[in-house]
Order: sequence, then structure tokens, then C-alpha cells
Amino acid sequence: MRITVSVLACALTFTASAAAAQTVPLTTAATTSGTLRAGTSVPLKMAEGLTTKGKKLKVGQRFQMETAEAVTIDGNIVIPAGSPATGEITEVRNKGMWGKSGRINGRVLYVRANGRQIRMSGSIDDKGKTGTAGVVGAAVLIPVAGFFMTGTSADIPLGSPVTAFIDEDVSVAVVPASAPMVVTAPAKN
Repeated sequence: MRITVSVLACALTFTASAAAAQTVPLTTAATTSGTLRAGTSVPLKMAEGLTTKGKKLKVGQRFQMETAEAVTIDGNIVIPAGSPATGEITEVRNKGMWGKSGRINGRVLYVRANGRQIRMSGSIDDKGKTGTAGVVGAAVLIPVAGFFMTGTSADIPLGSPVTAFIDEDVSVAVVPASAPMVVTAPAKN
């Protein structure tokens, strides 16, 4: 009887330690927090081209950009490269008679990163070339000809660089990507 009780006690002890080994608690790397300060430079690039050709641009029209490089805090990525950014047209002037050139002005509004919208500031602009010399030359020879001379359209091509800045302090919590997952071993009896 003693042998049976001893064997049973050993079997229960072995089974309990095997069960404890199967339920290993997993812990992930600790998150760190930081602040992305207002005024931090964010390099952007145009995700679509803008032009005054065709006279389709309107004041208030939105346009798309994307981050050209990742923005980091202490080596951790806060705004990944390729994050979408949005801007707005603030002024449009189409090319016209008497050598008037086209003009586009716009401002950067925000960037979307990790499910969050972050306010930004910055501007873009382009001005076509005026046709003033041609207008003056034509007006001297044939006064009515200057009426038909135009400048060039403004054009901001796809991929053009845009410099923008964070417009507000942004608190962030970062889980370091380089930190391995920590697995703790069960305590032995």
C-alpha cells in the first residue's frame, strides 16, 4: 500500500510540473512614450501632380502627398515612410492674355499615421513663366498681337518634394520593433 501511495504521489507531482510548464506566461516588450514636438520637420512628396493646364484646379480643392522618409523618436518609427498626407489649394491663377502666367499656392493640412491625424503646416507653390518679353515685342510690331500672347501654366509634378512641419506636440507610445518577445520559464519546485 505504501508503494502505491508513493507511486501515486510521484505521478501527481510529475503531472503538476508538466501542466505548469505548458502554461508559460508571455510578456511583450515594454512600451516607451515620447513626444513628437511641434516644429519637427517632415519631408513629404507629392502623390499627385497639380497643374493649371485645363483650368480644373479650384481654391479649397484637396490634394494628396505622402511622407518621403520615416519620422522617428529615439530610433523608433512614429510616422512611417509612405504615410498619407493631405493639403489644400489656397490660390489658383490660370495663364491668360497679355503674357499672364499661371500660379498655384497650397498649404499642408495633416498627415495620417497609425490611425491618428496629426496637424501640419507648410506650403507649396509654383508660378509659370510670364510672356512679358513676347508681349512687348509683339505689341511694338502689331498692337493687337499682345492680346493673344500668354504665359505658361504652373505645374507641380508627381513626386515633387514638399517640406512640412508638425503643428502640435503629439504624445506617442512606441513599442520598440527591435526588442524580442520575452518568454519566462516556469518556476521549478
